[in-house]
Amino acid sequence: MAIDRDTTITWYGHSCWEVTTPGGRTIILDPWFSNPSSPKSAADVDRCDLLLVTHGHSDHFGDALMVGSRTRPTWPCIHELSLWLARNFAHKDSVIGMNKGGTVEAAGIKVTMVRADHSAGDIYGGVEAPLYLGEPVGFIVELENGFRFYFAGDTDVFGDMRLIAERYRPELAFLPIGGHFTMDPVAAAIAVELLGVKHVLPMHYGTFPILAGTPDQLRAAIQSRGLADVEVHAVQPGGTIA
Repeated sequence: MAIDRDTTITWYGHSCWEVTTPGGRTIILDPWFSNPSSPKSAADVDRCDLLLVTHGHSDHFGDALMVGSRTRPTWPCIHELSLWLARNFAHKDSVIGMNKGGTVEAAGIKVTMVRADHSAGDIYGGVEAPLYLGEPVGFIVELENGFRFYFAGDTDVFGDMRLIAERYRPELAFLPIGGHFTMDPVAAAIAVELLGVKHVLPMHYGTFPILAGTPDQLRAAIQSRGLADVEVHAVQPGGTIA
C-alpha cells in the first residue's frame, strides 16, 4: 500500500532519508551518506532545501556540514548545535536555533521539535572528550498539503509518544528498530500503538550486525498488538516509497 500523499521518500541506509514534498522542496534527514549501505555519497547531493539533524552522533550528523555547504539549506536545529554551527559553519545565516516544543516554518514547511530518549556526545577531531551538540530530539514535519510525519531519530519508546499523537496526529512515523542503541522491533510496535500512525518506515537497522532488528519482526510485533491496519514500508537502500 502506498502512502499516497503526493510525497516521495527515499532511504539511503541507516537513518539517512530524502523527502521530496508536494511543493517540490527537498528535505534531508540525518545525512550520513557515508554509511556502508548508502548507494549515494554526500558529494553527489545537489539539492537540499531543509536539513534536519536529530543529534550529534557521527552516524546522524556525519555528512551534515558537507551537505549544508554544498546546498545551503535552511537548517533548524537544537539551540546548542546552532551555537556550535555559528562558529564552525560558513553558512550560519541559514541556521535556526530552536528547542523542544518549538515550531518554525521554513521553505513553506512546518518543523516542530520533540523529545527523544537517547544520548548525543561523540568524538570528533581526535579530542579526548566527547563533543555534545545539544540533546537528542525528534521532529514533527508538516508539508505544504498538511501531511504530517514523525521522525523519531534515535530513541527508546517513551510514554509521551501518546502526547505526540494527541497534539500533532502524524500519519507516518520513521522509527528505529535495530536494538542495542535504540528500541528494538517489540518496543517500536508499542511506539506505533502510542502514536496511532497507519504507516511506518523502519530505520537504523541492518547497517551493522549489532543492529539486528528487522522489518518482519516489527510486522509480527505490530500484529501481536492487534494493529491490523498498520503498514510497514520496508525499502532497500536507494529505494523509494510514495
